[in-house]
Amino acid sequence: MPTRAGWRRGGGCGQTGGVSDLDAFEPLRGRLTGLAYRMLGSRADADDMVQDAFLRWSTADRAAVEHAEAYLVRVVTRLCLDRLKSAQARREVYVGPWLPEPVLDAEALSPARHTELADDLSFALLLALDRLSPSERAAFLLHDVFDAPFSEIAATLDKSEAACRQLAARARKAVREARPAPAPMPEHERLLAAFAQAAISGDLTALKTVLAEDAVLLSDGGGRKVAALNPIRGADNIARFIASIVRKLGETKAQTGAQVARVNGAPALMLYLNGELDQVQMIAAENGRIGALYLVRNPEKLMALH
Repeated sequence: MPTRAGWRRGGGCGQTGGVSDLDAFEPLRGRLTGLAYRMLGSRADADDMVQDAFLRWSTADRAAVEHAEAYLVRVVTRLCLDRLKSAQARREVYVGPWLPEPVLDAEALSPARHTELADDLSFALLLALDRLSPSERAAFLLHDVFDAPFSEIAATLDKSEAACRQLAARARKAVREARPAPAPMPEHERLLAAFAQAAISGDLTALKTVLAEDAVLLSDGGGRKVAALNPIRGADNIARFIASIVRKLGETKAQTGAQVARVNGAPALMLYLNGELDQVQMIAAENGRIGALYLVRNPEKLMALH
């Protein structure tokens, strides 16, 4: 792997005499984890990639590294591209819809860049990224989110700058088509509260009122928890699905609880059964209504939220 790196946009820390491996690496950990999480959709996998990058950093020829951030971003990107190959095989046998792993510390995963998508960790964006090829995803993230120059992206992906520009352009177009513009936070909060109130009451009319006619619900149980095996589409179908869940919970006499938490940078519902976190519910708002509902029940994806 080439180690010369000339990325000079923004900060980062070069290696200087007397600076320990950890002292040079630690200020970059959040940005590197944010890149790996956006690439993989898994916080656990992202942490693994960053740890592997640190091990490589600790044994790297520091005299050949011109800029620490550029070098480490390149290492993490390539590790993620390798991980995506095995992730694709796992995805083919995944039970039901796949959703990203929700995270609470979205601000800690910020790239510290002033770009349009720098603070967006929404499921809408992550799912749009998941539909891209690995190379498109990497080129788009490195340029549009982490503000890397195409010369550095070309070196990272072992492609020409022209090819990387094309990859990023195709990805940008696909993301814009697949990802609705985020709603203002007050509107997001209002819709989430209205949805929660309607769901608790089991009021089908109120549920359908808050949902867009073409809304979609994705439920991820990962084969470990009961969940819808296919996307549920349409306000009427979603309302009936949610009402049936509430009704069944009432029949079980389980102790239920809920709280609002900031998940992936926006308010979300965390639902508890008998004191254990059972699922996280997130929404995507569109034109004053809920355009998408994301229900994460897979226990592996909820472990860090406990």
